[in-house]
Amino acid sequence: MKIQNNKVDKYLAWLLIISALVRGFLAAFIEFGNDEVYYWTYAMYPDWSHFDHPGMVGWVMQIFSLNLLFTSEFALRLSSIIFMTIDTYIIYKLGCLVKNKLAGFYAALLYTASLYCFIITGVFIMPDTPLMMFTLLAIWCFLKYFMASSRDKACLVPTGYILLAGLFAGLALLSKYSAIFIWVGVGLYILIYDRKQLKNKYLYLSALISVVCMLPVLIWNLRNDFISFTFHGDRVSLFGKLQPLDFIAEIAGELGYNNPINYVLIIIALVAFFKGRKYLDVTSGRLLLCFALPFVGLFWFFSLMRETLPHWSAPAFSLLILFPASFFADKQSVIEDKIKLPKPIIATLSLLVLVLIFGVLEIKTGIVPLRFGERANSTRYYGEGDFTTTIYGWRSIKDDFQKIREDKISEGQMKESDGMIGLQWFPMANFDYYVAYPLNVNMFGLRDIDKIHKYAWINEYRGGLQKGADYWFLNESSDYYAPERYLENKFEEIVPCDTIVVDRCGKPAKYVFVYMCKGLK
Repeated sequence: MKIQNNKVDKYLAWLLIISALVRGFLAAFIEFGNDEVYYWTYAMYPDWSHFDHPGMVGWVMQIFSLNLLFTSEFALRLSSIIFMTIDTYIIYKLGCLVKNKLAGFYAALLYTASLYCFIITGVFIMPDTPLMMFTLLAIWCFLKYFMASSRDKACLVPTGYILLAGLFAGLALLSKYSAIFIWVGVGLYILIYDRKQLKNKYLYLSALISVVCMLPVLIWNLRNDFISFTFHGDRVSLFGKLQPLDFIAEIAGELGYNNPINYVLIIIALVAFFKGRKYLDVTSGRLLLCFALPFVGLFWFFSLMRETLPHWSAPAFSLLILFPASFFADKQSVIEDKIKLPKPIIATLSLLVLVLIFGVLEIKTGIVPLRFGERANSTRYYGEGDFTTTIYGWRSIKDDFQKIREDKISEGQMKESDGMIGLQWFPMANFDYYVAYPLNVNMFGLRDIDKIHKYAWINEYRGGLQKGADYWFLNESSDYYAPERYLENKFEEIVPCDTIVVDRCGKPAKYVFVYMCKGLK
């Protein structure tokens, strides 16, 4: 496939438009997953910080939904659609900065092909959504400053670049704690390659701006016994028993999240860079490596000791995309003002399209059964292990439960004011958003804070659990909680009430069991 060299900007515009339209459709079409519906509670009950993360993801949901005036999946995900479009343009500008316009366009294509960038930050509403935008902006500002400084032209670069970098790094920290690696990368680069910056007062002022941005989070944690930092500290281990399977799972997850073809292209380009091939600006290459490699290496280390999640390291791989983009641009020659689009880039985009088509079909039809084992086919545990049920079927539950609830209220067995309970932050937040909230019913968490997370605070906002009160409990088969184990010692009586069948293409996808919990002890 050939593209015209003088029309790169036009191709970029079409890429941004098509990407936004596809992601907008997916945002409206696919139901919320466990994580993002939980972050809806951040917008419902905003705070300076929360049990799991700082408050940025909740704030952007508030802003783009007009303070929850609109509460559809599309409205709450709108920031993801817009931010990822901006991200793609920033990665394009980064490619232009470290190499040329063609490298920028290739970087935009590779960035779009990443499942992490396209889906997790570009469709789903997660802390990674604002994290990536502010991280890319911070990196762009740092690159502008240090690249000029390395050419002895720092006097020509407004100090505003390094101050803006501190602001964007601070906003990234308000999105997710892992953004600290922006400053880790800057520190490593300065210590290894540019020690004269240690005398730069603006560098320290930039760092101070980032610290000031984090003050609300620090104050919130101080008032809450540093519970957020403790929680994340428990999720990683510096020392412990080696778990090679967890490390393998981390690598496999990185391949999937970042697109396997992208992953391989990054490795090939890095090998060439380390061998001395100067296909991009050396200063920018060093700085990007200082940002990315410690980030990846630390999570690899953690994965040797315990289970990690592959999207934790994905921001680093998103930056490393600039290496294969520059590598391909360096190899291209212009013939009659036309350039061949590299086959690996066509392949990685094609893989994204195939994954999206198959993924949507699987979610909506369950064409490939993902229920493995006899237990997953029994009614009680039906659908267990089928990850697609976490983002399917929630919309259909409300009407069935409303009918059950109205019948029991009319029979005098339950009251209009009776709330609902959940045992873990997921699927409690799913039931809250799709069932309780539309019916004006309060949802409460019933277990310890490490299980219910922000619901420990939401309980207080909603008046708290009341001794002797009755509550509804909805229990899905794909993530089943045995009432006799979790609820019998908390209530005087547990009454099985009804079963809701969640259909998918005429077959059950999962069951939802409805219980009346009488007399909270």
